[in-house]
Amino acid sequence: MPSTVALSVTRYRPEEESEPTRQTYEVPYRKDWVVLDALNYVKDKLDGSLSFRWSCRMGVCGSCGMMVNGEPKLTCAAFLSDYFPGPIRVDPLQYFPIVRDLVVDITDFIKRLKRVKPWIIWKEEKPLAEGEYRQTPDQLDIYKQFSMCINCMLCYAACPVYGLEPGFAGPAAIALAQRYNLDSRDTGALERLDILSEKNGIWDCTFVGECTKVCPENVDPAGAIQQYKLTSAAHWFKSFLLPWGTK
Repeated sequence: MPSTVALSVTRYRPEEESEPTRQTYEVPYRKDWVVLDALNYVKDKLDGSLSFRWSCRMGVCGSCGMMVNGEPKLTCAAFLSDYFPGPIRVDPLQYFPIVRDLVVDITDFIKRLKRVKPWIIWKEEKPLAEGEYRQTPDQLDIYKQFSMCINCMLCYAACPVYGLEPGFAGPAAIALAQRYNLDSRDTGALERLDILSEKNGIWDCTFVGECTKVCPENVDPAGAIQQYKLTSAAHWFKSFLLPWGTK
């Protein structure tokens, strides 16, 4: 069995190159290594100029998302053994501008996330003397799955709609909006519905389902979007029949 595996990596240094290029490194093959280990080996032993993001190495922070053999993956969870004997192709997440090598610009994603107001909104905040905003385990279970998003953006790199329509709010932002809509403590659902029922919102989704397929936390953003569509349709129908009772 070969003791090494070829790692073919996107290189883009804007001060030197006008377009991304490729560079191949031979890295040790170890059954317990993931692609992130191989990238760190390149960085530490072969080429210190290689740039990529990572932090926790435990599938929690979401920062090490890249394209591995054409599929959006957390490189801390992509084992070399799954791609052996290689070569293994590593690229930055598609549909995002490349800053340098494997690092992408996430400004667009942050703007979309902020726009859907992914936080609890109160009409009136009760005095501290009245105690906590209590919630039962059953109420938590309603939205818990959608709260597991780690903002890794793999779902955006997998979404053909986002690839064709960069203005699309995107799977993670909509799933997180739904997480707060379903929270028993929140009163901001109508605000978010007005935002996401507009152009580039929930109705742009064609339910391909790739976002759910690549999600490392089983958030099911595709399911969240379809739930949101049902809510929007029901709200429109109610407003049509009872225009005075929808606010």
